Amino acid sequence: MLQENIDYYINEDGNFVFTEAYHLKRGYCCKNKCLHCPWNYGKAEDDEQIENK
Repeated sequence: MLQENIDYYINEDGNFVFTEAYHLKRGYCCKNKCLHCPWNYGKAEDDEQIENK
């Protein structure tokens, strides 16, 4: 069972956002570039774009 403020929170737009704790419990990366991805999927691309500006 999911617990609010542990596994997810609801942002200002009313969307459910999964936390790092939830992702770790699930145990794998879904490759959707989640905001709190503990595997940092997609983050390297973002860092490279910032450095190239």
